[in-house]
Amino acid sequence: MSEAYERERQNNSRLDELASKVSALRGVTIDIYDNARDHRIIDSTSDTFSSFSTSLKGSAGRLGRMAQQGNKVAIFKLAAMISAVVIVLWWLSGFVW
Repeated sequence: MSEAYERERQNNSRLDELASKVSALRGVTIDIYDNARDHRIIDSTSDTFSSFSTSLKGSAGRLGRMAQQGNKVAIFKLAAMISAVVIVLWWLSGFVW
């Protein structure tokens, strides 16, 4: 009877060891998944900012060409846009500080 009890205790001990290893493996798997998901988000954000940068450069180039042509209305629009951006940035900086 004592031998059967000892084997049962050893089995329970091994089972606990195996459960802790499975738990550790599950934790590593979840960490790998979270890391991969974060990289996908970063790549997506990078693509979005790259697209926005290209669009902004194109818009600035078109505004610059209109201003070079001497169109007074275009120059006024450009000055108004620059002023609006400066005012919005100043207003937003008031919330930050």
